Amino acid sequence: MTVLRIVSAGAAKELVRAVAGDFEARTGVRIDATFDAAGAIRSAFETRPETDLVILPDAMLDALASAGRVDRASIVALGNVATGVAVRDGDGAPRVDDADALRDALFAAPALYCPDVERSTAGRHFMHVLRTLAIEDQARPKLRAYANGATAMAALAREGPHGALGCTQATEILYTPGVRLVAPLPSPFALSTRYALAVSSRATSPDSARTFAARLTSPENAALRRRGGFT
Repeated sequence: MTVLRIVSAGAAKELVRAVAGDFEARTGVRIDATFDAAGAIRSAFETRPETDLVILPDAMLDALASAGRVDRASIVALGNVATGVAVRDGDGAPRVDDADALRDALFAAPALYCPDVERSTAGRHFMHVLRTLAIEDQARPKLRAYANGATAMAALAREGPHGALGCTQATEILYTPGVRLVAPLPSPFALSTRYALAVSSRATSPDSARTFAARLTSPENAALRRRGGFT
């Protein structure tokens, strides 16, 4: 059986899984997908020569293409994903529609859940938001950082105290049971990350990788991408 090996930033996790079942049934190709924070996925890709398809922010893919690690001609955009604020199901949604409201909400929250603040796109940005709002010192003791956004949101749903907030990419909030999206971060903190996919230059199943990439980005799956948080 042909195995299609995919490494992907967590933002595309639900989309890949949603398309994989039908793809496997129609082609007989088995999907072996790994998801994590973008920085961790880039590192994993560079140490796994057997990878066929990689999904990352387009700036990272551009760098990999320049290094000859992915086929530049195969790069296709998936869409943009906003970074947003999450609450547990059942908790009230605070105002976060401007800088003052966001500062008040983050300051008042008893715990703040986010992905890795060094290796993830959303985690690094969240730390920038806290510094810019001048509440980093107050926020650090209640920061709950996890390897990636999906793990952070699962922890918020499972153990977050009443009033806790999360911050990660909207896709990861939307596909995690037990949490809901309050809103994207407001201006001037709004962050929209453009994701794309590419076939590895060392792919062992390049034809299957291109076929699966076409399914992910097809017009037929546009509604699926929108529901998952891609715009």
